[in-house]
Amino acid sequence: MNEPRCPVDIEFGDVQGNILTAYGKFGFPFGRFGLVSVSNPKSGREFVEKLRHRITTAVRWPSHGKEFAIGRRQVPRPKVTINLAFTYRGLRALDVPTRTLRGMPDEFMDGMAARCEILGDNTRENSLKNWDPVWDAPNNGRAVHILVTLNAQMQDDGTPVPELADTCREIAELCAKPGLTLLSGHRGPDPQWQHLEAVRDAQGLPCPKEHFGYTDGISDPVFQGQYAQGEEQARSIGFGATDGAGNWRPLAAGEFLLGWPDEAQEIPGATMPLDFSRNGTFIAYRKLHQDIDAFKSWVETTAQLLQKVWKLPTLVEARETLLAKMAGRWSDGVPLTVAPTYADWLDFNLRCPPPDDHRVRDNSQRSAALVDFGYRDDPDGTRCPLGAHVRRANTRDMLDPRGSAESVSSRMGSALNNRRRILRRGLPYGKDGAEDGEHGGYRDERRAGRPNEPRRRVRGHRTARREAVAA
Repeated sequence: MNEPRCPVDIEFGDVQGNILTAYGKFGFPFGRFGLVSVSNPKSGREFVEKLRHRITTAVRWPSHGKEFAIGRRQVPRPKVTINLAFTYRGLRALDVPTRTLRGMPDEFMDGMAARCEILGDNTRENSLKNWDPVWDAPNNGRAVHILVTLNAQMQDDGTPVPELADTCREIAELCAKPGLTLLSGHRGPDPQWQHLEAVRDAQGLPCPKEHFGYTDGISDPVFQGQYAQGEEQARSIGFGATDGAGNWRPLAAGEFLLGWPDEAQEIPGATMPLDFSRNGTFIAYRKLHQDIDAFKSWVETTAQLLQKVWKLPTLVEARETLLAKMAGRWSDGVPLTVAPTYADWLDFNLRCPPPDDHRVRDNSQRSAALVDFGYRDDPDGTRCPLGAHVRRANTRDMLDPRGSAESVSSRMGSALNNRRRILRRGLPYGKDGAEDGEHGGYRDERRAGRPNEPRRRVRGHRTARREAVAA
């Protein structure tokens, strides 16, 4: 028997767990995010040291799924995950030497507040009106330096495990010491902590829906070293890089982790010495307010027009078709390339019904169809519009310079599609119908290289705040 192995031996114990794992999809439907300001370097370093040995790493937890590679260590699944990230100013506040920090990318050093217009987040003055008050701390002499992220499991009664409140209280007590401040001003039930919680289904169970009704979290890049050889190849189908002929491979680890070769076989520069940033990444921390009522009203009005123009038999079909054409997927995640029409979508769900436990990644025919597709046969966007969200976020085989080649052997992938891919981690916040209108989605986008180059934005989202941090 051949022993499974990892061709790229990622140092799991030195990688923070939320880089490799989307906690929300693996039994952690609750989140609490806090922002810490450091006015005394010694106090800041003591705070980090207190938590450093409790950081949730990427070392795997026991699973009922496929066995781990022989020799891979496992640790017990925590009740609450703990992870830290730092802004550029935060690293300076901890007295990290300038000779180390000068190697950081300009975008990270500038911060997103200084790059609002470049990033498409309107002007700084207009954006400030929408940010949570916690981000106004610089005006009070307390800048954001450390991001603390906690994710928690759920009890049988649907509430967070008590360890979540205990950990929040413990961190608040650490920040009560001189030289540290747990910043206040998050909109929501607790000004000291940004509350996050997965949307619930009709039975009250957490599900992968977001507030606009789309199934989220289906596609996430796979890179070398995440899984054992053999499993890694299978996992990369629909998630890695394609050669244009239907073959998939995992992306280079350096596209997401600093200190590893990227798709160009180069190691992205960050700091000197390289060990300072090795196995870290850059994060774009982003809170997006969703105007649910306005979105639903626009969809309803536009769907009525679409029904007339396209002569669709029902308003329901027009509404679902409109949502699908914007996203590139039907509301339950089925791609338009797999089911181009409403009738095709209904037929697909009859043949491959969605699982009751909301899983979007397993070994079923349905889960394979949700990710293993391309756009070569739809060059004009007849089935999936060229401007659809999923088609812009991951172009798959669309940018193949030999896209018109009939011979399979002549087809190519696209280096453009394999570069600057992002790992998305997030959870919704607030509830639809909340009187305070405080609802939307939290996202953090992770990748190596340039941390916050302009990215495409999803229609219907209003930026509350975005910041670059390193983890």
